[in-house]
Amino acid sequence: MEQKKLILLICTVLSFFTVFAVNAVTIVIPTIAAEYHMNNIVQNWITIIFLLVVAVLSVPAGQISGKYGLKKVTIISIILFIIISIVNVLVTSQEQFLICRLILGIALAFINVTSMAMIVSAFPPQERGTALGINITGVYVGLSLSPVLGGILNYNLGWRSVVLFGVPFLFVILALLLTKIDEEWITFENIPIDIKGSLSYGFGMALFMYGFTILNQPLGIALTVIGIVSLIIFAFIELKQKHPVFDIRFFKNTKFLSANFASLSAYLATYAVTTILNYHLQYIKGLDSQTAGIILLVAPLCQVVLAPIAGRLSDRFIPQILAAIGMGLGTVSLILFSFLDKSTPLEFLIVSMVIYGIGFGLFSPPNTNVIMGSVPPKDTSIASASVATMRTVGQAMSMGILTLVFAFVMGNVPIVEKYYPLLTQSCQITCIICVVLCILSVFASFVGIKSNASN
Repeated sequence: MEQKKLILLICTVLSFFTVFAVNAVTIVIPTIAAEYHMNNIVQNWITIIFLLVVAVLSVPAGQISGKYGLKKVTIISIILFIIISIVNVLVTSQEQFLICRLILGIALAFINVTSMAMIVSAFPPQERGTALGINITGVYVGLSLSPVLGGILNYNLGWRSVVLFGVPFLFVILALLLTKIDEEWITFENIPIDIKGSLSYGFGMALFMYGFTILNQPLGIALTVIGIVSLIIFAFIELKQKHPVFDIRFFKNTKFLSANFASLSAYLATYAVTTILNYHLQYIKGLDSQTAGIILLVAPLCQVVLAPIAGRLSDRFIPQILAAIGMGLGTVSLILFSFLDKSTPLEFLIVSMVIYGIGFGLFSPPNTNVIMGSVPPKDTSIASASVATMRTVGQAMSMGILTLVFAFVMGNVPIVEKYYPLLTQSCQITCIICVVLCILSVFASFVGIKSNASN
């Protein structure tokens, strides 16, 4: 097999399993929580800790992987992921379990950055959109299969089988990287690690992300404000650094800025949708988890079909137009989701999910192509880190928005039948907020189109 195609295969498989590691475990959280006697707050951190760690580390991961080699960092990250996955199923307390999830998040942060950067480095610009489209298909396949595979494995073999599911495949990927991939990509070999910038970014992002999840409390407001101030300080530090961990000057490039803002807005608008639909199907419609999981396959399957097509189209046409059309469809779907209630026919929901799946499948590959193609080749690892950061920050904040709406509308209550009207109201309000965010993403894409002539 041609080496660049093998690299694409390796990175696509890695994309699948990084998504699976987060989403499949989410399905089995109730089982894990029962075994380790976790309360509702602690069990939520099984998912949140992943997103938080990835968001904090994605930016420094770009510089570190560029300095020491994309392949080398990927290999080390995979080895760490395999070891901690095995340890994860042997722990005996909730504290040990969460520490393992934190370390897995560290490995995941580096894999997210290096896999995309390797693809961009291996493929010429005229083939890059197609390659990224195929890679993102791996993400969507992971999103599609995670609920079903996780549920089946948990039901028949227990939650530990879900955690260990990817280990044999990762051993194969590790062997391929060690024996079949000869090339190494080092873009920052003689550049020192920006420790000051990395620490200020990590501190600010951690406070901001955590504070946002408890924004309904005075402590949450304080931490969010301190986090924002810290990130502003980080920006000033980076402007003075000769070799910054993240070159803030990239954002002077309108194409880069608009595509990143479009990505952040898109993930803010869409990540909580799966949770909203899951609640609607299981609580409001009274469906079992298996049936709900099958219905939830609709949108990701549309994304799987559309992602490679959108990637190829982005090599031939202006990618921002495709991204804007995609988020336009996403806006329509969220407007439809905002009308969901107990009387909504299942057919209405499925049609809305198809529109949603087509929209996001059409948006993501072209927008990623814009971000990765708007920086010099030597900075692809930084651009990749930016993609990962926008995604994980958007995902975490999307869940934060849903959580905040629940807190203000429902209060701290169990989701039982007498609170179903409040649950429906909360989901509808969240969808309306997400409509606004989708429109912002469309606007950002159009700004990017105007920037083509000058960038």
